[in-house]
Amino acid sequence: MMEYRTKVPPLDCSDTALFLDFDGTLVDIAPTPDAVVLPADLGLLLCRLEEATGGALAIVSGRSLNELEGFLRGFDGVMVGSHGSEARGMTPPLEALPEGLEAAQTEMRDYAASRGLLYEHKSMGAAIHFRNRPDAGPEVRAFIDRLAITNPRFEVQPAKMAYELRPAGFSKDGALQLLSDLPAFLGRRPVYIGDDTTDEPALDWAETHGGFGIKVGEGASCASQRLPDPAAVLEWLRAGGAR
Repeated sequence: MMEYRTKVPPLDCSDTALFLDFDGTLVDIAPTPDAVVLPADLGLLLCRLEEATGGALAIVSGRSLNELEGFLRGFDGVMVGSHGSEARGMTPPLEALPEGLEAAQTEMRDYAASRGLLYEHKSMGAAIHFRNRPDAGPEVRAFIDRLAITNPRFEVQPAKMAYELRPAGFSKDGALQLLSDLPAFLGRRPVYIGDDTTDEPALDWAETHGGFGIKVGEGASCASQRLPDPAAVLEWLRAGGAR
C-alpha cells in the first residue's frame, strides 16, 4: 500500500486518459442502487471532459451498461459496465450472456428475499447487498462462494457491503487494458478514480502503466492519490475541464 500525497496533481486533459468509476466516485453511495442523486451538471461535465481529452474518457463501472446509460443521458462517450464484460464505444468484451446466468440470478433473488436483504439484478450477473444487515456479511459470502463453485463461468466480486457474481475472466483492469489500445486513449497517461475494492485492480493498473490512481474515501489502497468524497472528485474534474 502506498503513502498518499497531500495534494492530487491538477488534471491535465492534454495528455491524460481518464477512467471514472460511478457509484461512490461521481455520485454518493445511496441506500439502494436506484436511489443515487446525480449532480445537476454531471452530464455536461463529462461531455466537456471528453472534448478536452480528445475522447480519452471512459466510465468504468460494476453497474450494468443500460443502467449507466439511463443515469448519464446526454453523455454519449465510452462506457464499460458489469466489471468490464459489456461496453459502449468499443467491441463488446462478452458478446453472449454467460450460461447459467438466469438460474444463478434466481437463486440469489430468492436467497435475498428469504433473509430480508437487497437483491440487485445486473445484465451480466447479480449482487446481494447487506448494508441493512451488516451481521449477515459472512453468511452472504458463504452463499455466494457456494454458488460460484457450481457456476464456474462466474467469479465472486466483493464490494462495499455487498457480494456479487460477475462473469469469470473480466475485471476493471482488463477493461483499462482494452481501452488503452483504442486510438483516442493510445499513448496517454492513465488516471483512474474509484472508491471500492472492485476498483483496486484498475487503480493498480494506472499506477503501473505510467499514470496514477485516485482512491475516493477511506480504506487501504494501492493508489498514490486520495480524495475524500465524490464532491471533491467533481471539484477536481471541473477544475481540469475548465482549462
